[in-house]
Amino acid sequence: MYNWLLARGSDGAFALRIEDTDRERSTPANVEQIIAGLRWLELDWDEGPYSQWERRDRHTVAIDRLVEGGDAYEHEGAIRLRVPDEGETVIHDVIRGDISFPHSAIQDFVIRRSDGSPLYNLAVAVDDRDMGVTHVVRGDDHISNTPRQVMILRALGEEPPIYAHLPLLHGPDGKKLSKRHGAASVQELREAGYLPEAVRNYVALLGWGYDESTTFFTTDELIERFDLARVSRNPAVFDEQKLRWMNGRYLRELDPEDLRHRLEHLSGRAVPPEAVAISQEKMQTLADFWPLAGFLVERPAFDEKAWGKVMRDGAPERLREAREALDSAAEPFDVERVQAALRGVVDRLGVKPRDVFQPIRVAITGTTVSPGIFESVAALGKEETIARIDEALRRASGDTG
Repeated sequence: MYNWLLARGSDGAFALRIEDTDRERSTPANVEQIIAGLRWLELDWDEGPYSQWERRDRHTVAIDRLVEGGDAYEHEGAIRLRVPDEGETVIHDVIRGDISFPHSAIQDFVIRRSDGSPLYNLAVAVDDRDMGVTHVVRGDDHISNTPRQVMILRALGEEPPIYAHLPLLHGPDGKKLSKRHGAASVQELREAGYLPEAVRNYVALLGWGYDESTTFFTTDELIERFDLARVSRNPAVFDEQKLRWMNGRYLRELDPEDLRHRLEHLSGRAVPPEAVAISQEKMQTLADFWPLAGFLVERPAFDEKAWGKVMRDGAPERLREAREALDSAAEPFDVERVQAALRGVVDRLGVKPRDVFQPIRVAITGTTVSPGIFESVAALGKEETIARIDEALRRASGDTG
């Protein structure tokens, strides 16, 4: 994300490189997952995707050059880079300042295995050189790799790129982010119904901030304002509850037709506009739509717990009264006429509103949770509402013998 913002904001090129020297982990499925995640987030690239493994001939040429120049040597079947006995390698990090690595603390390290395959640090250094990489922005778990890559580049007669090492993400408990903290991958966020623009906004703020108060940024604003110098050195906290809150704000600001298309894309089902209208204000993720308004898309099964809690103590009789009032309601069957019909039942029976509304809610949604009862009934329509109430009444009759 930060690489992409940096490239877009400085008229640079964003290169996508799959660092797949570890062949066991770099399966086609894993690579496709990376690419699919970037595409969903709309982080487009200008170059690549390059495969590091497919560039191993270039790596071999560089290794041979290092050996011929005396900077590397063969030892026990592997090729190692020669680390100077004295001095230090200093990394100029945009975020952390200068970081010194005494050579006395770094042993000669392997750059090619005995089977001829190059190791990660060699491949990265050569690829950075060949691709003209100017900035490397990555997690601070790579800090220990950086002096080795710098040594390789300098041995090849090249100056290293500019480095910026980001703090890793932590969960709200202060521990390294993992699945126990909830959604921990782009794919999981997508499946949970988050919007890519909300995720971009939230992730950009994990360690970076424009000022003390601004939380919501358009993507263009992020590109314009992002600056590596304002990235914090401290670990950032990924809090899914805050992401849900932010995502809810984005959802409510969507054009209803746009939201309907996104719901249909996620679910693979047709979604009526009425369903969007009654649920948009209450949703925080796209996945929230189904518990709220899925009953408008398909007839739900009755939740046994909800049925047992509501459909007792005269509830079927009150439901029958509501059915007759709704059936007699004048057209158009809108929220105002539904409200008038159901309020009339409440007044006529002298009961609390929930004593009438909850049996209707269970009858039409199968559960006790839905958007407003008047909006729900109006959106479902008279014919389907009556049909579902009749089904509930038949079930209640069977329950009572």
